Amino acid sequence: MKYTWEKFLEEESAKPYFKELQSFVKNQRAKEEVYPPEEVVFSAFKLTPFEKVKVVILGQDPYHGEGQAHGLAFSVKKGTKVPPSLANIYKELSSDLRLPIPSHGNLEEWAKSGVLLLNTVLTVRKGEPGSHQGKGWETFTDRVIEVLSEKKENLVFILWGLPSQKKASKVNPERHHLILSPHPSPLSSYRGFFGSCPFSKTNQYLKSSGIEPVNWIIS
Repeated sequence: MKYTWEKFLEEESAKPYFKELQSFVKNQRAKEEVYPPEEVVFSAFKLTPFEKVKVVILGQDPYHGEGQAHGLAFSVKKGTKVPPSLANIYKELSSDLRLPIPSHGNLEEWAKSGVLLLNTVLTVRKGEPGSHQGKGWETFTDRVIEVLSEKKENLVFILWGLPSQKKASKVNPERHHLILSPHPSPLSSYRGFFGSCPFSKTNQYLKSSGIEPVNWIIS
């Protein structure tokens, strides 16, 4: 029987750490504004089924501004201003693949093309970046990476920034390809992000592995 994210979530939700995590988030939502909305926390898994995953792009925690986070790392809904980190990603995309810079920040097309857009932490308090770190999400996303590494072959893991790069130890480098570079955020020292060519490097690896490359065009 094929493995699915539904099976994974069922397994994790039975574990004590996950029950404690969900209790924490529920209590936070009762008294604070928490992003993203509850119904879209696991959107990345719904839009990129387990069998379709080719690439994992790992962010840190969700956007902490109103109306931004919607369950996909770095993505915002259409009509929302493109955040600075994503603007830098788009600049690198344009430079790397000679593509036009998209007019909006919704990355669902990437997700549906096999790019799992995952943050290391999946919730955050309004206006407080990092506010839900150390509560169990890191354990959950460690397991995501481990399961992908164990059960699939020839994935590309794009790890931007130090928190994401800590996950590299969960990936079997003999079965998968790692691309590590600075985080695209203007708030961090992103020297080295521009010119890192993650998109072309990803497609070169996929093609060399006999896998259809990702269509990185955002329409």
